[in-house]
Amino acid sequence: MSLPKIDYPIYNIVVPSLKKNYKFRPFLVKEEKMLLMAKESKNITDIFSSIKQVVNNCIIDKLDVDKLPLYDLEFLFLKLRAYSIDNNIKITYEDFEDKKSYEFSVDLNEVQIVYPDTDTKGNIKITEKAGIVMRYPPATLYDDNEFLALEKDQMFELIVRCIDKIYEGDTVYNVNEYKKEEIVEFLENLDIKTFEAVQMFLINTPKLQYIIKYKNSLGNDRTITLESLNDFFTWRWAMIT
Repeated sequence: MSLPKIDYPIYNIVVPSLKKNYKFRPFLVKEEKMLLMAKESKNITDIFSSIKQVVNNCIIDKLDVDKLPLYDLEFLFLKLRAYSIDNNIKITYEDFEDKKSYEFSVDLNEVQIVYPDTDTKGNIKITEKAGIVMRYPPATLYDDNEFLALEKDQMFELIVRCIDKIYEGDTVYNVNEYKKEEIVEFLENLDIKTFEAVQMFLINTPKLQYIIKYKNSLGNDRTITLESLNDFFTWRWAMIT
């Protein structure tokens, strides 16, 4: 006789970039083990890779995580963590003014996605007829060991990974058909103004946001803005506890 299969709740979560509901199940013990093993490894690449794998495991509807922007992946992980374990997490921050530590409770259900004020659609003009089509940082960055291990040139390397197409007149060049060295050479020969516009597109990418306001021991009003998974979780302890 086979052991029974346990039913688990199904959640509808809106994927922000698609503005569409998808069905997800909560973390199971196997996902919890995966996160614990990654945390114990103390390897940030293992941690990020496990986060992406967990989200992928929990999707019930057909959805390719690799095609999502990174902010979708981070948002979905927070939602799944809230449903699976607890929507409240404790975080501790040191106030740089009075040098004291403060503990806060963060409600993951109140985390929002903040979008840039201007929307260029990622189309960065070089000339009247030529330009670059950018995409927001992809979820695949969480599997990109080369990028995660970088200690310098992070912005340049991010740009390399976020160029979608290059066009001149009616001719469109799909970047994934070219070697990385060719893309790097193209970028290095851009004029400064265009390169700065590309940088600003990535600086203004949609991001998670949760704002904490408090008064420190000196009586001064302080604000903490959480904008990434690194801000929400201290990977030493808080991924699943």
